[in-house]
Order: sequence, then C-alpha cells, then structure tokens
Amino acid sequence: MALKINELCVNCDVCEPACPNSAITQGETVYVIDPALCTECVGHFDEPQCVMVCPVECIDPDPEHPESEPQLLAKLLRLQGGHLDTTPPEANP
Repeated sequence: MALKINELCVNCDVCEPACPNSAITQGETVYVIDPALCTECVGHFDEPQCVMVCPVECIDPDPEHPESEPQLLAKLLRLQGGHLDTTPPEANP
C-alpha cells in the first residue's frame, strides 16, 4: 500500500530526501507522496524511511492504493527499468 502524508504535516523537510524513489514532493499545504512512485521502501529498507524520520507521525497507509509486498517490489522493478538496485541511496555518490 502506498503511503500518504496527512494534514498534521508541519513541512519540516525531513521526509523528502529520505525517500529512495523520489516519491515525496512539496504540495500546496503539506508534502505529498506520489502513489505511482511509493514502494514503502520495499527493496531498499525494512521500513519506510519517511515514517522513520517523521517527527510528527503524519504518514499513514493510503487506503486508496492497497498493494501487497510483491506488488510493491514489482513496482520498484518497473521504476528501475527491470533492474533491482538494492544499494541504499546514501551509498550512491
């Protein structure tokens, strides 16, 4: 299931750089997560990094985009052009 940032977001800017898929961008009032790019960090990390760094706990599962772990992994493979790169983003110069 993709994730969604709720109205409690304080625009602290810590989630955007934590996302390995660049799924998070600044919205009109709060940050937003593109469900087409969000894989909940499957294939990268054990837990969604945006959730880990969020100081106000404003990131929830998006009920409008239910996906299983295999579906999230398949999405990641599509995003990476069929090549699974599991190198953490901070390891890539």
